Amino acid sequence: MADDDAPQGVLLSGEANVAVRIKLEREARGWSTNALSDRLNEAGFEMNPSAVWRIENGKRRINLDEAIGFAEVFGIDLRNLVGPPQLAAQARAMELIDAVVDAFRETQCANAAYTQARDALDAYLAEHPDIREEADVMVSNAMAEASAKHLLEAYGPPSAERQDEADTSDEA
Repeated sequence: MADDDAPQGVLLSGEANVAVRIKLEREARGWSTNALSDRLNEAGFEMNPSAVWRIENGKRRINLDEAIGFAEVFGIDLRNLVGPPQLAAQARAMELIDAVVDAFRETQCANAAYTQARDALDAYLAEHPDIREEADVMVSNAMAEASAKHLLEAYGPPSAERQDEADTSDEA
């Protein structure tokens, strides 16, 4: 298959992504397979130039230790190495994609923690209905305060125009 015919993007599996990506990274640096092999060996990942060529051309599988070595030598995250090669050329895109995915995971964990805490509070208040109203007010006030603080940090103080609109609507 000619280089122009090489499959790109998400159509490839992780291992095929790695093979294409290794070749792209090597060529982007102007390294030969010998030069890449030398760098891998210097980093403590024994590999000869023909093994590099065979991996790049799908003639040899790559193991996890070798993938770690390539990522280290290229100075990229292992997750980035296995990502779609068409995005790899845009390192910033990969960084931002990783940040979005990480933030999503954190959001999922935070949502689970919130649900667990809310369920525990609701169970406790079911046993102590005499304090439910005060507890609900405290939770609502604390959440409103946290939300207002977040909005202030994210968007800054209201502009004079928005403040005037808010004051006008409060008076109505």
